[in-house]
Amino acid sequence: MYQNIFDTHAHYDDEKFDPDRAEVLSRLPSQGVCAVVNAACDMESCESGLHLAQAYDYVYCSAGVHPHSASEWQGGDCERLAGYTQHPKVVAIGEIGLDYHYDFSPRETQREVFAAQLALANDLGLPVIIHDREAHADTLQLLQKYRPKGILHCYSGSAEMAKEILKLGMYIAFGGAVTFKNARKTLEAAALIPDDRLLLETDCPYMSPEPMRGRRCDSSMIALTAERLASLRGTDPQALLDMTCRNAQAVYGIQL
Repeated sequence: MYQNIFDTHAHYDDEKFDPDRAEVLSRLPSQGVCAVVNAACDMESCESGLHLAQAYDYVYCSAGVHPHSASEWQGGDCERLAGYTQHPKVVAIGEIGLDYHYDFSPRETQREVFAAQLALANDLGLPVIIHDREAHADTLQLLQKYRPKGILHCYSGSAEMAKEILKLGMYIAFGGAVTFKNARKTLEAAALIPDDRLLLETDCPYMSPEPMRGRRCDSSMIALTAERLASLRGTDPQALLDMTCRNAQAVYGIQL
């Protein structure tokens, strides 16, 4: 069994875990999972993620407003997010960014809320967790402007964009999508990420890797992602898990 599985991005407060959340979270350490960061999407999930982090020693969380919820942004929300970060288990601002696939919030609103949270993270000295879906140019432009530390989550950009992200000193995380049949572009990017900038994640309950695709994902399934990336990069899966665990601790400022 693999060890040192650090899931840098999960959503255990999602309703899909309502039937058996405690059971799932209680067994993950016995499946080799050493740490999980539960990523917030809105103010409600900032609260629910913190509750999980307080309940489980190995769970940490973030605070932030996802682009889908950017229209709900209100005056004073930066202060509210800053308040959450006073808790030692809150290790990042996120997940924040742009989503031009669904456009659940107007694009200009997305950009404004993204920029406000990038500035907040810089003021607080915290890393960011970035969501970028079909908004690569605008995402990169804002990252180059604010130059935060942090993570491009569930990376879907090109190898060329990855090089620009790396120039900013950021980390790039991959999940189950690297196991999909149409993953050529993602694998091209994954192949060039330096060892010290690579991270693993699930985005659970979504994005289950093959052959689990279609089932609810959980952090134990990172093993399948690690095997695919280890094969791509010519290394051993456990060595890759050990390396990405060290990287996750570095970016989040966590000592296990």
